[in-house]
Amino acid sequence: MAKAPEGYHTVRRHIRRNPGTGRKKLSGWTIAALIAAVWLWSQLIGFGEAAPATPHTPQPAVSASTGR
Repeated sequence: MAKAPEGYHTVRRHIRRNPGTGRKKLSGWTIAALIAAVWLWSQLIGFGEAAPATPHTPQPAVSASTGR
């Protein structure tokens, strides 16, 4: 039987990769779920209360004639 290359081992005549000990990568679905959760949080709860909007009172134009 052939010897497995470095980083691999044989299991029932199949060559398998050794399990990694490093940290796992985030999948695309996990990243999409995190982005969706942040978006939903911002829609439902919000990141902070905005200051109340002050109503805009229209000012008369400077060129308006007053003596007619």
